[in-house]
Amino acid sequence: MRTPTRRTLLGAALAAAGTGLLTACSSGSPGSSDSMKGMDHAGMNHGPTSGTAGTPGTTGTPGTLGTPGYLAPNGPEVAAAEAARKPGPERKVALTATETTLDLGGRTVRSWAYGDRLPGQEVRATLGDTIAVTLANHLPQPTSLHWHGLALRNDMDGVPGLTQADVRPGASFEYRFALSHPGTYWFHPHSGVQQDRGLYAPLIVEDPREPLAYDKEWVVVLDDWVDGVDGSTPDAVLAELARGMGGMDHSGGSGNGGHEGHDMPGTSGTGSAPSGASPSRMLMGARSPLLGGDAGDVAYPFHLVNGRLATAPETFTAKPGDRIRIRLVNAGGDTAYRVALGGHELTVTHTDGFPVEPATTQALLLGMGERYDVLVTAGDGVFPLTALAEGKNATALAVLRTGGGAAPDAAVRPAELDGRLVTAGQLKAAPGVRLPARTPDRTVRLELTGGMAKADWAFNGRRYDPAQRHPVAAGERVRLEFRNSTAMWHPVHLHGHSFALPGDGPRKDTAIVLPGTTLAVDFDADNPGLWMVHCHNVYHAETGMMTVLGYRA
Repeated sequence: MRTPTRRTLLGAALAAAGTGLLTACSSGSPGSSDSMKGMDHAGMNHGPTSGTAGTPGTTGTPGTLGTPGYLAPNGPEVAAAEAARKPGPERKVALTATETTLDLGGRTVRSWAYGDRLPGQEVRATLGDTIAVTLANHLPQPTSLHWHGLALRNDMDGVPGLTQADVRPGASFEYRFALSHPGTYWFHPHSGVQQDRGLYAPLIVEDPREPLAYDKEWVVVLDDWVDGVDGSTPDAVLAELARGMGGMDHSGGSGNGGHEGHDMPGTSGTGSAPSGASPSRMLMGARSPLLGGDAGDVAYPFHLVNGRLATAPETFTAKPGDRIRIRLVNAGGDTAYRVALGGHELTVTHTDGFPVEPATTQALLLGMGERYDVLVTAGDGVFPLTALAEGKNATALAVLRTGGGAAPDAAVRPAELDGRLVTAGQLKAAPGVRLPARTPDRTVRLELTGGMAKADWAFNGRRYDPAQRHPVAAGERVRLEFRNSTAMWHPVHLHGHSFALPGDGPRKDTAIVLPGTTLAVDFDADNPGLWMVHCHNVYHAETGMMTVLGYRA
């Protein structure tokens, strides 16, 4: 049984109301943000739950959304920003979200996917193209598509109840927008916990003036997998986690003030199984110094590279001496991955689509939603690309083969995993993409609150309310200040923009905030609309750790 959240209740109300008005009013959280003075909690007009996003500049017509005092996702300002991107040649793509059987490499599962493959078919286009993706929904639930990391027009961002209405079962929706920056991206639903099924795929935007020289390219998508295993589904996992742990604090603290933990010394693995067909997937005892302690909430039975189990890994073939660009994507729901290629060093060239000053490392850590591009010069032989599920005592595997030799064992752990590791905070943005020095015009303070004991993940102590707005104004330099008062790490993601880490740090859209720390990032408010900020742990987000930045009208 699915546990209803604010978002799922909103979806049900949309389905019932059709084109009616849904009003969600709530009071502000005093002191939670410098920018919350005058926050608008007025209702939203929701159009039909299928079709295109409507005509730019119209509000209240079929398919449009708007809130008084804020720019509408399909308003004239959004249309003007899209026109400034100078949309180019059209790249058409057809996607079908459907129930299907997936082969993970000797183990088949029933799940949801785009077509019959995992990950979904890679979408590749060129900077300046206009992408036109028709999503046909053959699922038993409403769905959507979010284009993770792209600065695109707001009404194509794919957030039901905020930038569009749900795409109902049997309906279709065309996403159409210009591609304004090259890089490694991906797409997935923004509907419930559907992302933790097989509904994801990479999106590669090529640069026609690519400055990097390389011989081959390998797109590597990492994922933690639970759907269809012994009766488990992400919705059942959400229902279990949403029950919390009865207010118990297993970290030795008081359980107050948002510091609830769920670590039981000397234990590892799942708790007792709840009543019902599926086993418990609640994880206890997962620890990682790299993540500041608690590593995750969910005990996944499988970890995958490009949809394959470690016992039947994908093999990428090249020649000795080939220069390979590896594009790494963490599409997981609750797992950070530490990645290394046995026998090789990695030269980091990009993170989240933007170039960095090249940095050499032996391993990388990717939170959910993060991407890194690396260059390697291939040795002669057979080498494991291992993704360690950080703190969870499990690995995923792919193989690089340039010569003869036996394939590595499924449990291989190359020494590089424990070698030199570069984190995002150690990288510097390439000079051409650094934000110009500027004093912030506005600071939005977002405290990460909650814990597993009550499953009350939130920002500023308030669970997600789609009518809540943290106002910003076009042209401002905005500072987002994330203060993590929880006992767990969170990968925070900003839609529609990229932000800069401090000290000429890299341009990113997703960044890890460790427990007990504060991370301040800056971005320029140059893409009008209503934009989500959320934790990219899908279970934290769905139980409340999401909020909205709204451009003032």
